[in-house]
Parts: sequence; structure tokens; C-alpha cells
Amino acid sequence: MNTSNNKRRKASIERIENIFMELLENKELDQVSVSDLCKRAHLNRSTFYANYNDIYDLADKLRQKIEMTFTQLYQEEITQSFNSNDYLKLFRHIRDHQILYRTYFKLGYDDNYHIIAFDKELAEEHFQNRFIKYHMEFFRAGITHIIKLWLKNGCQESSEDMFEIIKSEYQGRGKVIQRTNV
Repeated sequence: MNTSNNKRRKASIERIENIFMELLENKELDQVSVSDLCKRAHLNRSTFYANYNDIYDLADKLRQKIEMTFTQLYQEEITQSFNSNDYLKLFRHIRDHQILYRTYFKLGYDDNYHIIAFDKELAEEHFQNRFIKYHMEFFRAGITHIIKLWLKNGCQESSEDMFEIIKSEYQGRGKVIQRTNV
């Protein structure tokens, strides 16, 4: 396997993704062209098309990358089926990767995901195991909008402040959860 070509390919993909996210800061997806993206990335269109079918394929692959990154934050918990309630690492990750998350939300991918795993003991304790779908959706929508607002304001509050907001709002009932595509 040609290692230098793999490194060059990875570097090209990273440049394409970074320029794509920069363009989306000021444009809508349907306003981003392959030509403009390649010109700004100093790459040939053939390099783009060697990796993506079109702009929408790029957006979808970037979504997959973002979701994989999120999943990796909590991989140990997902694998071992426990919840730490550690939103601090989530907020630190968001602060460190703001453009990544702004892109994800701008593309509207957050609306396609729903909570699928929850702590059954806490559901029984707090909600008598009733209306769980509604409680999960309330939590998902709440934390999503809090994150969006924090990003919109440039993450001015500290990650620790955001963690405290979540703890106070959900009073220990919220859990770091797995999500799945609908």
C-alpha cells in the first residue's frame, strides 16, 4: 500500500471538509459549488470526485464523521452499558470543535436522531416508567437547543458552566445516551 498517497488523500479530504465547513458558515448547502470549494482548497475537481459523488455526498460523509466522533466520546459507556452523566467532556469537545457542530446543526441532521437507550431504573424512579418517549424527546430537544444557543453565542460560557446548567435543569435525571438514525 502506498503510504504517501494515503497521507496525501487524507490531507486532501481534510482540506475539502474544512473548506466545506467554512463555506457553510455563510452559505446554504445548495449555494456551495464543487468548483468554488476546489478553488479555495487548491485542489482539482478530480480530487473531489475521487472521494465524493457531489456536495450532498460530502455533507453526508461529514455527518457520519461527526456522529462517529460523538460516539467515540462515550464509546466505553456505550460498550459497557453504563451512564456517567459526564456532559463536561461533551461541552469541552463542542468548544474545541465549534465549526464541526455548527455545520452538523446547520445541515439539520440533529432532527433525524432520537434517543434509543435510557436508564430503565431512573425512568421508573422519576417517571414511573410512563410516557418515556416524551421524556426522552424533551431531553433531546432541550439539550440540542442549549448546545445550539451556546454555539450561536460563540461558546462564551465555560464548559463547566454549561455542565452545571444541564445538571440543574435535569436534576440528575438526564443520561448520556446512545442515539440512532430514524
